[in-house]
Amino acid sequence: MKQVLAEVITIGDELLIGQVVDTNSAWLGQTLNPAGIEIKQITSVSDDAAHIVEAIEQARKRVDILIITGGLGPTRDDITKVTLANYFGVGLKVDQIALEHVRSIFAKRNLPMLDINEQQALIPENCIPIHNDRGTAPGMWFEDKGQVIVSLPGVPYEMKNMISTFVIPKLQTLFTMPVIRHRTLLTSGIGESYLSKKIESIELGLPPHIKLAYLPNFSTVRLRFSARGSSATELDLELDQIARRVKETIGNYLAADGDVQLQQIIADLLVKENATLSTAESCTGGYIAHLITSVPGSSRYFTGSIVSYSNEIKIAQLEVSESDLAEHGAVSEPVVRQMAEGARSKLGTTYSIATSGIAGPDGGSEAKPVGTVWIAVSGPKGTISKLHLLHGGREQVIQRSAMIGLDMLRQVLSDEL
Repeated sequence: MKQVLAEVITIGDELLIGQVVDTNSAWLGQTLNPAGIEIKQITSVSDDAAHIVEAIEQARKRVDILIITGGLGPTRDDITKVTLANYFGVGLKVDQIALEHVRSIFAKRNLPMLDINEQQALIPENCIPIHNDRGTAPGMWFEDKGQVIVSLPGVPYEMKNMISTFVIPKLQTLFTMPVIRHRTLLTSGIGESYLSKKIESIELGLPPHIKLAYLPNFSTVRLRFSARGSSATELDLELDQIARRVKETIGNYLAADGDVQLQQIIADLLVKENATLSTAESCTGGYIAHLITSVPGSSRYFTGSIVSYSNEIKIAQLEVSESDLAEHGAVSEPVVRQMAEGARSKLGTTYSIATSGIAGPDGGSEAKPVGTVWIAVSGPKGTISKLHLLHGGREQVIQRSAMIGLDMLRQVLSDEL
């Protein structure tokens, strides 16, 4: 079945200078793909008419559908609407429905209506207006030479609503969409290259309509199998068979069957065991606790965290031995084990994770260079501790340490450690 390809163009100087992060494109990819539409490219351009036109012309050489976001506001730097009208060689007209909508918004807010706000109801003469019930700028739908060009506001909650309620349903009446299915396996404790070698025969035997992507992230690697065809049932069956073979091959390196995060896996395991968790964090500074509490309902199993950045807190709150700190230093196995055990005891939890390390950029030594991190997990069966020598900058060391700590707990909960 023929692919239906789309391209996203995001408009705005604020995107290019990093003042605003483009979350629209990621959401569009997540939303269009299950509908059978594959994004071929994502492009960000400045608030410049020539740049916008060039991006449109290049995109139309590649795709069936072009989705443009941004530049539809009421101010002078919002030029998308005029640029599109000039591109198609048409004028602007007032959309009465959009005009009444804008007037009603200002009337409800008891605000004066300015000329600049009325201009929001102007649209190119050759477009179909897309109602925006969450804002003042209507979207625009163009059909030209067998292609669809859609222009939408850059405000995420406005754009998302218009895509879901109008754009996707209308696209489905114009294009025959293939079925696209994904299957993700989360692995841990094995590097991307070693994992690739381990499942090489499976990857080489994949049929042309199924692709494999490796998605590494700190201590984990996601394997995403993507299949395209005409029958969801048949594709799911094929992906099930492939997933079964991979799981048999990688054994305990499998962390989860599904596109889930480690903190969610931890949550499910703790709830299943009716267990509780605490953390004692030094170099991670509460980041593990942040990840744990990012899961809704984490109050069912997470009691709290002691961020023991200083030795004084380690001694006073976690009952770490002053003599061990003096003899071995804060970044050491005896200390991190006592931190985990101290948090578990003080906070009364079933399990506890502790970290102590040197995140950098300074503070390292020849014996303990930057990236040296001790991590411990304490539970009913005892305490396990491991030394890690991590690479990267400060932020990377903190994030890697947190993910390794969570994965150690996952292995303990799964009886793999």
